Amino acid sequence: MYSKEPSKEQTLLTSTPYQYIGRDGARREESEEVLSEHCMEICINGQTATKQVCIHKFLTELALGYLLTEGFIHSESDVAQIAICEQGAKAEILLKEKPAETRKISPVIPIPWETEHIFSLADRFAAGMPLHQKTFATHSCFLARGSELLFACEDIGRHNALDKAVGHALRRGIDLRQCAIYSSGRIPTDMAMKAIRSGVPILASKASPSQEAVALAQKYNLTLICAARRDRMKLFAGAPPLTKGENNG
Repeated sequence: MYSKEPSKEQTLLTSTPYQYIGRDGARREESEEVLSEHCMEICINGQTATKQVCIHKFLTELALGYLLTEGFIHSESDVAQIAICEQGAKAEILLKEKPAETRKISPVIPIPWETEHIFSLADRFAAGMPLHQKTFATHSCFLARGSELLFACEDIGRHNALDKAVGHALRRGIDLRQCAIYSSGRIPTDMAMKAIRSGVPILASKASPSQEAVALAQKYNLTLICAARRDRMKLFAGAPPLTKGENNG
């Protein structure tokens, strides 16, 4: 796959003044770093597919992940070219074949998992992500394989963050069927479907799912773990974790 992307990233944070107003009547002028929005149009074979409000980072990963999680491709090999303009405002994608009008959805293949691996991701999330620590305006997404953290990213939207994690795996030949994704955001049906289309067998989240997302996970064999925090988690769909003494073999 040929890839062209912006030569440098834009500023992600801007120092912005505001007036602090307290309940006790206090007022003062202050400033803080505020997240900068970016808009990127994604065009597939000359046709606009979507316009994403995101942050100006990992734009190729965002476009590539979007293609897979929305069912336009089955793998990175389906893509002939991704060309992102210098400002990052437009991604021109050329597929080797025209996307099928009916997007077939296949069940994921479950894999064994350990609670400690999910708790470890929750620990990493609790430690904080750079932009979220400064702005409290981003969602985070982690890509892991067993106990190994492969990639961490942030974006304005939880969907974009997940797409960037998936796109990272595609660019680097990482087998998503052996991975888990941990998201900071809620899991409605569209988030669950993105994970299913990507082939990721385990989707974990700090937040809660919808009932429809739980039903979708059960239908397509997705292991769905929500309210995944440092001290507990809730398994909504999929096989229970390995017990101590068991192994992946």
